[in-house]
Amino acid sequence: MGSAGRPAAAGATRTGGRVGETSESVIGRGFRAGAPWEEAGTDATEPKRPWGKARFAPTCDFGSKETVAWPTSPRPDMAQQPEPLGQLPAKRPEGSAPMPHSDMGWQYQHASRCGRLRAAGIVQSMPRKGNRIGNGATEQAFGHLKDESFRNQTWPSFEEFRRDLDAYVVHWNARRR
Repeated sequence: MGSAGRPAAAGATRTGGRVGETSESVIGRGFRAGAPWEEAGTDATEPKRPWGKARFAPTCDFGSKETVAWPTSPRPDMAQQPEPLGQLPAKRPEGSAPMPHSDMGWQYQHASRCGRLRAAGIVQSMPRKGNRIGNGATEQAFGHLKDESFRNQTWPSFEEFRRDLDAYVVHWNARRR
């Protein structure tokens, strides 16, 4: 991360080209949120179903362990990103400064996402490329959610999958934890 907590100008590659903006791992491997809305993790997964893929990209608050945003889309595209970015600033308590931690996936480096986070006063954190441990807290939280909600399950359509996944996340946040 550059000075004053601003993202560094370094880029990452995907299929050999520059993708976008990356940040240093400000959180590191600590994942020690003392309270809600201090640190959050996000990642994306694409479970394959008979009707195609579903892209599930939840954001977990490390302090409360709550899934605070969970867009689900039938394809990997940037159309999915505005939803959680719109939800997070609206949900966060005044005076909080959450720090979303993600891998260096193309969607997390995209100029529109990085600019929107900056405009909301949110500092992004990313582990170095190829470091699976660096996003371990996020992987663990969503591993449990995926295991319990949609592994070994079938749905006749994307819409039914999303409906049941939304219901499970509400269950996860309100009852399961």
